[in-house]
Amino acid sequence: NKAKVAIMKIKTNLGSFTLELDEEKAPISSKNFKDYVEKDFYNGTIFHRVIDEFMIQGGGFDLDMSQKETDSPIKNEASNGLKNEKYTVAMARTSIPDSATSQFFINTSDNSFLDYPGQDGAGYCVFGKVTEGFNIVDKINSVQTESNNGHQDVPVEPVIIEEVSTD
Repeated sequence: NKAKVAIMKIKTNLGSFTLELDEEKAPISSKNFKDYVEKDFYNGTIFHRVIDEFMIQGGGFDLDMSQKETDSPIKNEASNGLKNEKYTVAMARTSIPDSATSQFFINTSDNSFLDYPGQDGAGYCVFGKVTEGFNIVDKINSVQTESNNGHQDVPVEPVIIEEVSTD
């Protein structure tokens, strides 16, 4: 019985990597991500927050560090049993549990403190994992960062998501 998964290829200016979305355990988050992909929403966005040995976050800002208009927030599915282990992909959110929209992050360490219930009783929802291109994720995670436009940990040289496509 094959699990329901969707394969997404993320092409960046530093190389490509592949994500496998767990549509069975994280149906809302997976559908949300796929909806943004189908609209080409992520094309031309950047990884705007990179913290070495922690995570790389993207999917919300363009090259000018302007935040893109998003769809409505989704329900947090962090209690789905998936863990924030190295190379998993999770939904980024504010301090409000059900606030995730387009932004996602890839864990570059085992970040169990983000697992449900986490520090705020809600945790961060993992909805998939990297299956190919680990070296590209590592390369993005080790870029030099600076403060930019009131944001911390912004890559000095932009890491651009050129295209996200379904395999």
